[in-house]
Amino acid sequence: MQRVAAGFLVAVALAAAGAAPIAGQDRGLTPLAGLSVTNGGAPFAGDRPWLTTITPNGDGLRDSAEIHFRLREAARVRLAISRTRVRPEAVYAHTYRLGPGPHTLTWTPSPEREARTYLVRLFVKGVDGATSNYGRAVAHRGRDAPVIRLLGIDAGFLEPSYPAGADAQLRIATDAPSLEVHFVRSGPEFGATRSSDIMHGERVSQPLDVVWHWTNRPHILAIRLPDIPSGFYYAKLTAPDGRIGYAPFIIRPVPLGSVARVAVVLPTNTWQAYNFYDADGNGWGDTWYAGPQAHPAVLRIGLQRPYLNRGVPPYFRTYDLGFLHWLAWSGREVEYVADPDLARLRTGERLRRAYDLIIFPGHEEYVTGRVYRIVRSFRDLGGSLAFLSADNFYWRVAARSHTLRRTRPWRELGRPEAELVGVQYRGNDGGRHQAPYTVERAGMAPWLFAGTDLHNGSRFGHFGIEVDGRARSSPRGTVVLAQIPHIFGRSVTAQMTYYETRRGAKVFAFGAFTLGGSATQPLQHTLLDNLWARLAPPG
Repeated sequence: MQRVAAGFLVAVALAAAGAAPIAGQDRGLTPLAGLSVTNGGAPFAGDRPWLTTITPNGDGLRDSAEIHFRLREAARVRLAISRTRVRPEAVYAHTYRLGPGPHTLTWTPSPEREARTYLVRLFVKGVDGATSNYGRAVAHRGRDAPVIRLLGIDAGFLEPSYPAGADAQLRIATDAPSLEVHFVRSGPEFGATRSSDIMHGERVSQPLDVVWHWTNRPHILAIRLPDIPSGFYYAKLTAPDGRIGYAPFIIRPVPLGSVARVAVVLPTNTWQAYNFYDADGNGWGDTWYAGPQAHPAVLRIGLQRPYLNRGVPPYFRTYDLGFLHWLAWSGREVEYVADPDLARLRTGERLRRAYDLIIFPGHEEYVTGRVYRIVRSFRDLGGSLAFLSADNFYWRVAARSHTLRRTRPWRELGRPEAELVGVQYRGNDGGRHQAPYTVERAGMAPWLFAGTDLHNGSRFGHFGIEVDGRARSSPRGTVVLAQIPHIFGRSVTAQMTYYETRRGAKVFAFGAFTLGGSATQPLQHTLLDNLWARLAPPG
């Protein structure tokens, strides 16, 4: 199925209509036939015999999922309702011994259960030993078992960024009778955010009360954004039963470069690449990371999907939020942009006229050809760059019709990322081994370590997950300032680097996850203060 812009739930109707049994199902020797799912008679848009939508909030509407089938003979049936990422993870399981004839099994999850799709897996063994299984253990592009969509408030803006005061389009799928909408800025707030499905911030508008008439299908709400400064914001949508949804967006300046000489690029492409939201309703996230069968080169990632975790971008709390706090609490004046906004300027010359410094605080892994070209030109013209995480500018992607298609790593296309960043991706162990950086050449960048009491041999922080290292393609004069030796075995060492060009560009790369994410810790806060003083324009 082609993923198109308008399809995040409605497109399920087209995809699910072609659902077919897996090989061997319902043949004469297997004991089960007529498999389907319903929610008791109140279908949501896109529901089909192998896809049903439920909202277990106790209002009597779509509270439970019913799995229907017939047995040709007595059999043992194990039901597993599974949450999928790279593999299924059962959230409910029960084994039944059933006689021949029709049967209905019911699943009524807790109202606190995460809103997303769940794969129905059935393991059936007849009295003669014949078996049939439904629901594969690996991601694939077809359908081999029923799927239950647990609907919350699935909301997402159709664009990642807007000018202040713009008329925006917010697509919402929910069966709540009404919604209260607040616009909130992320970053200025104090206090810890302790869960990946929660966002905190500073309200920037009065609440908007919306009577929701579209309880059986998604709807696009035209909404006027407040006249607010450039920043990272979200709409918080609250239903009367307590359900919450978040729809993040960026306010960009018009034109770019009109407010400040520093741009902060939030990694909206990477957020969607890591987004396991299942738009086509096959039980698996529409992401290259769902497993080896989920990401052939032709798979496109939809950029208009809402995020899981009630709408919070993936890893936002640990990778991105700390830097937003540092900016707001330090009073730094910057412009915020999304990945596609860089391409709006089209040339490196125009980007250089707009900015002196571009900061990539998060995991900027996926960039288009145009963005790679103009950022490299920006650097060549003397523009400074700061990469506060790791694994940046690794994949080339093609953007079209609000989708991304992943092609090849930039280093395989003759443009190794180290030539721009100073370091390049070395490895990832999912965070199993993290360690402090050890300062190596403090004297080569005394401005960075000023006021920290760090010197050669000092250790600080706790980093890893993904790491970078210097390469042959690193620019001449690239200095390794600190290392995490042999973090993933003897062959992988994380390296923090800095280089300058003859045209005056200053390029810093942290080389591990993540300086931006830990920006509120005192020592990292000081490092960022020093980095800003070195790279940002005066005044």
